[in-house]
Amino acid sequence: MFRPLELFIGLRYTRAKRRNQFISFISTVSIVCIAISVTALITVMSVMNGFDSELRNRILGAVSHITISGIDDTVQDWQSAVKTAEATPHVKGAAPYVEIQAFLQARRPSGALIRGIVPSMEPRVSDIDTHMVHGKMTDLTDRSWKIALGSELATQLGVQVGDKVTVVVPQFTATPMGAVPKLRSFTVSGIFELGMQEYDANLALISMEDAQRLNGLNGPTGIRLKLDDMREAFPVAQELSNKLGQTYRIETWMDTHANFFRAIDMEKTVMFVILSLIILVAVINLISMLMMLVTDKQADIAILRTLGSTPRSIMGMFMVQGLLVGIVGIASGVALGALLSYNLPAIVKWIEHVTGQNFLSPDVYYISELPSQLLWSDVGWVVLVTFAFSLLATLYPAWRASRTQPAQALRYE
Repeated sequence: MFRPLELFIGLRYTRAKRRNQFISFISTVSIVCIAISVTALITVMSVMNGFDSELRNRILGAVSHITISGIDDTVQDWQSAVKTAEATPHVKGAAPYVEIQAFLQARRPSGALIRGIVPSMEPRVSDIDTHMVHGKMTDLTDRSWKIALGSELATQLGVQVGDKVTVVVPQFTATPMGAVPKLRSFTVSGIFELGMQEYDANLALISMEDAQRLNGLNGPTGIRLKLDDMREAFPVAQELSNKLGQTYRIETWMDTHANFFRAIDMEKTVMFVILSLIILVAVINLISMLMMLVTDKQADIAILRTLGSTPRSIMGMFMVQGLLVGIVGIASGVALGALLSYNLPAIVKWIEHVTGQNFLSPDVYYISELPSQLLWSDVGWVVLVTFAFSLLATLYPAWRASRTQPAQALRYE
């Protein structure tokens, strides 16, 4: 009458009040442990996704998605190359630049990477203009001899807006006194802060025309591109290579920062594996519960066997109970994990407000707020792994139940 029989009896055993209250307690503990493990894994993965996304946005806010450079020191006919690049699908903007390794001298000396830019075109490819703490990027005009510094670089040099900075470049001029490096005095017109030490402590901006004169060039050293989807960098680079020909060299962000992002992905994978072991520990409670349940139901199993139930059918009944515990734990964990991941930044802020302590101090960390980004693909993997562990946990207890001998089980009943 009841089909499938295994599902009916398995659910009936689950709903029925057990004679042994300790088994019910172990069942509850198993559900709670699985739920807590799933919640922890989803939350940690969401935090790592948040850090990954934040780092990508900050790094790629200053670094171009694709860089086009010439075979020689400069890019010839860069206006045509910019038009070709902007006409390519997924390219949001393009801007030329000149890069110079230089030595800066003010109250204190420091080395830096000087980037010559076109202020009207630079916002197409970077977010530096939105991170200006003092001054404006548009002040970097032709022959203005003004410079914008990263916040930490300005601190190292000991300068503020309006101060003078001497820039020395590795271009030597022959004089009666010997070879003399080329140098020029600049006025600090702005300070920016991207939140990444690589740029805040080493990057300075000047106008592209001033950079060309300073380095003795007659054109930009490259063109920087920004895409609407940075994952399309490789196919866009291939398309541009076909359009522009062999006189240009094309490099993507994956070429310049691949190792860094691979390290983040590897760390995320390792954390997933480690936290999966926590789920495995939680599932051991499920095995204990089922083994005790099998012992408690010896008489019922024997009666079912005498009524014609097969060992496979008995095995299915106990697998249903174990999987039901696992599914309830997974569902609870997913709900709690998603809720916690979405509200984690607000919860951390509240804890910081109550305790008066910052978990990510702005003086130490470049990301001062705990980011969280829930990806349902990660949730799917967590659910799949936990369900697989729960399924494996039911196999041995269910097999032991199916091996019960009716005569031996009913001998003392």
